[in-house]
Amino acid sequence: MKRQIGVWRFAYEARDVRDKRIHPATFPIALAKAVIELFTHRGELVLDPFAGSGTTLVAAQDLERNAVGYDLQPGYVAAARERLAAAAERRDDTRQLALVADARAIRQQLRPESVALVFTSPPYANLLNRRRKNKSRRGDLRRNDQYLKVEQYSQDPRDLGTLPLDRYTEEIGAIFASLLPLLRPGGHCVINVPDMWWENQRITIHIAVVEALRQVGYELRNTIIWDRTNIVNRVGIFGWPSNYITMGTTFEYLLDFRRPPAAT
Repeated sequence: MKRQIGVWRFAYEARDVRDKRIHPATFPIALAKAVIELFTHRGELVLDPFAGSGTTLVAAQDLERNAVGYDLQPGYVAAARERLAAAAERRDDTRQLALVADARAIRQQLRPESVALVFTSPPYANLLNRRRKNKSRRGDLRRNDQYLKVEQYSQDPRDLGTLPLDRYTEEIGAIFASLLPLLRPGGHCVINVPDMWWENQRITIHIAVVEALRQVGYELRNTIIWDRTNIVNRVGIFGWPSNYITMGTTFEYLLDFRRPPAAT
């Protein structure tokens, strides 16, 4: 019943990755656990095609779900494996694997209809691929250790985070089209994305993702707002005095799709 409310809020815990030098865009373990608990049962398989530092895998480990996560970058996969290994000795027989691979190749590695849930936070097109100005920070706080750094996942040309929005949308559609046969009929695919500001324009990534997945056969079931105001610290006045801007840093979207059930 709690998860039927359309606005969710979570807190970070000690095991969460907050250091942007490890990964530039992470989400709380609590968020992944909420999604996994809602759409799977113990022992079922969870897939994260853009696993990053492995938060989905850690949540699946906590909840006794099998899980596999893929990422292009060996450094992120190493971080995910380290987090999984740090868990106390487990008594269940589930496995959680972090693998170095391109999401485009996942279809070749898993059986059709073997996945109960896809949960992921994909790269945000090329919107992190720029020098950070910290415009949402107050005064001197802008010049922190992230100031003028490029907080990108990688510069690998295969990385979705290097692509402009139109190419990004095409690639997202192609990747999730290849994943659809792996998902069991009626199984859910939940994607965490924000919108972003670029050159004083709002870039609606969530709309691009919805359109891309609908076109390849997914059914949009729900749009959930992840309210992040409780974990955004010391935010300045963003956009003042020239215009009004609702900061993307204070909320993100959880887009809940499913594979349509088999016809009866």
